[in-house]
Amino acid sequence: MSIHQAQMPLCQRDYSQLLIIDAQERLAAAMPMDELDLVVANINRLIAAAKVFGIPVIATQHNSKGLGPIIESISANLPPDSKPTEKTAFSCCTATGFERNISAHPERRQLIVVGMEAHICISQTVSGLQRWGYQVFVPADAIISRKSVCKANVLDRMRTSGIQVLCAESVAFEWIGDSTQDNFREVWSLFRNT
Repeated sequence: MSIHQAQMPLCQRDYSQLLIIDAQERLAAAMPMDELDLVVANINRLIAAAKVFGIPVIATQHNSKGLGPIIESISANLPPDSKPTEKTAFSCCTATGFERNISAHPERRQLIVVGMEAHICISQTVSGLQRWGYQVFVPADAIISRKSVCKANVLDRMRTSGIQVLCAESVAFEWIGDSTQDNFREVWSLFRNT
């Protein structure tokens, strides 16, 4: 008798892209403040780690006329070539220009998805990314919803649908892979005091 166990995939820096969904000023104002600081800090840590490894960073903003620009502390850390895709659809996968942005790196079939709002735009986007054949990772401590019950619900749905739910620090250390890597201390320092 054999027991089949699903293999747990890991984030690979050579195959990853970081996707920041709708981390916008006015949307942030509606989020639970006790969670928001950690989520913003973890998004910024992942941006910094992505820069260390040359991982593409893609950002979106939903109806920026109504919800404002990307949170200033996140926007200031985005790579210069990371101009946010404007959208009105909840799923990024139906936004004009989005598919072109993520397919600019055809070998990078892993998407690490962070941002707001977990049970709406993130949920619908990760479903679309799965349909497109991407392997999707969602750091639970780098996404947020206005209501914690909604975030908890969508995390359960993701887990049972094959989305890899992990934490931001796991993403960064999976990208490193080995403590003898040249960039180990630089990335470790991002999470040292968390």
